[in-house]
Amino acid sequence: MSEDGIALDSSDLGDDEQIVGRKIYRIIPYILAYWQRALGGLLANIGARAFDLIPFIAIGMAADYYNPNNSQFTDSTVERIVSSDILPSIGPIGSIEFGFGLLILVSFTALAIFQGLSNQFWQSIAYKAQHDIRMDATMSLMEMEASYFETRQTGNLMSVLSADVAQLEDVISDSSTSIIRIVTTFITAFAILFWMSPTLCMILFGPLVLIVPMVVWFSTRVQRRYRKQRESTGGIVAILENVLSGITVVKAYNATSFERERIEGQSGDYRDQAIQAAFIRNRFIPGIYVVAGLSFGMLVSAGGWILNSGEISVGQFVTFLLISTRMTMPLFILGLLMNQLQRGEAAARRVFALIDLEPSITDSEEAENLDEPITSISFDGVTFAYPGTSVNVLNNVSFNVDSGGFLGIMGHTGAGKSTILKLVEKFYQPQSGAVKINGKAVSEFTIKSIRSRFGFVSQDPFLFFGSIRENVAYAREVSDEEVVSSLKTAGAWEFVSELEEGMDSMVGDRGVRLSGGQRARISLARALLMNPDVLILDEASAALDAETEKRIQESLFKGNGGNRLTIAVAHRLATIRNADEIISMVDGVIVERGTHESLISSDGVYASQWQIQTGET
Repeated sequence: MSEDGIALDSSDLGDDEQIVGRKIYRIIPYILAYWQRALGGLLANIGARAFDLIPFIAIGMAADYYNPNNSQFTDSTVERIVSSDILPSIGPIGSIEFGFGLLILVSFTALAIFQGLSNQFWQSIAYKAQHDIRMDATMSLMEMEASYFETRQTGNLMSVLSADVAQLEDVISDSSTSIIRIVTTFITAFAILFWMSPTLCMILFGPLVLIVPMVVWFSTRVQRRYRKQRESTGGIVAILENVLSGITVVKAYNATSFERERIEGQSGDYRDQAIQAAFIRNRFIPGIYVVAGLSFGMLVSAGGWILNSGEISVGQFVTFLLISTRMTMPLFILGLLMNQLQRGEAAARRVFALIDLEPSITDSEEAENLDEPITSISFDGVTFAYPGTSVNVLNNVSFNVDSGGFLGIMGHTGAGKSTILKLVEKFYQPQSGAVKINGKAVSEFTIKSIRSRFGFVSQDPFLFFGSIRENVAYAREVSDEEVVSSLKTAGAWEFVSELEEGMDSMVGDRGVRLSGGQRARISLARALLMNPDVLILDEASAALDAETEKRIQESLFKGNGGNRLTIAVAHRLATIRNADEIISMVDGVIVERGTHESLISSDGVYASQWQIQTGET
């Protein structure tokens, strides 16, 4: 959280040096939530690695068996090893040569089974953990106050919830199995090789310690590049989301070239960071190859001397070389693993920055549910400035409106009209004064219970992709009769009933298939379906013609609507001329108040605007 109360995410954080482990370790609790699967995947992977090495032991045994100079390796030895003690289901082996082949076949079959089980366990964990992480990040975002989204690009947040979370899935499904494979292979191989020849084992593993500083060097340099790649990806998605949403404006202003340059700039940043990361990566992975080559070169060179000393047999040396060769794969995997972990670290930083968000507007411990209907709303000396600014939008504003009342608010752009509505629904908190519901401060009630009693229609009505029915019944289980009733009250049924598919007609993305007036009426129907105690209209009739607006207003105040408390903000004064009280605002201050007739007679700001709008001036 910044000093001015604005919540921070990864885009606000400094460019400090990053290494693996700062954030990526936080996926562990999501894995442990499915510990039974994780344990099964771990055991299956260990079993796969064991059966992966058995064929090399069998090949070494065969080499000693076929070696005519090896008097220590007899038929009885082989028979004992490949007999029913090790392969009990096969029974006595008549042919030693066949026994070697059968042992290798059984090992590869078991390897396939155990590796398949391991992959299934870890991939299912990855998908489940990905879902859990995405839901935690999404719910954290949805709990944030409105000011957070006013300073962020939607496309950037979408990139975190999609691409970055998917990157963490890869870490869990691929990196986890790679880590287990590397650790298991090294431990098992080291134990077998040390048992065969401690001297050769030290020669093989000695140079491998050089990998440690290489890993540190790689980690401290490449992660920053990957983080900037993730941020550039978010920037690209953000611009594309804006361009596609506003494609009509782009074409109308012949701005294709301009938008191309913007996209090219973000894509170029991604390209440059990716090239620099690849340059670092392409020095790290070949370095591992060099270290591996040094180890195996020393092993082969010293092998003859060890053979002559009688410490190991030819067959054991063959086994030693084969197992050592198998260890090259974990080394190469290590290079890819570090690369993937660094990508995951960059993604984890952005994902968990969202999960760690804490809203500045929350319920107090003493807050209670608002169980009774809202009968009054009042402002008592409210002064407010938006977070991060020092200019007051509202200055000592006071008013009261009771159940069944209609309060109209007018004023020029920036006068603070819409801010009043945001404070009523507790999107923000005032710096001084109090916003009250039923005579009590809104802080005494839970946010959810307050908003459940409000119906809100904005000046820019938002419709979700889907049908008219789905948008009107949004987030509620209601009957078609209730939807139709709301559409009729909102003045929308007339045009909806004429559509070929009626309420099942698709509105398009953001409602682009409907006119502005139609979107406004669908949005109003959505609010009315809640049967709210308070109806808030923020320039809701701006897109309506005068006749339609008049019919809707008459419908709104019929029946139960007569007990509803209504607060309407309007530039077009005809919208609020029938209000019980109208407050006129200038620069966050109420300069006059009264009914339409009294304000006209006072010849103030309201009267001046009325004369302009009616053509009297």
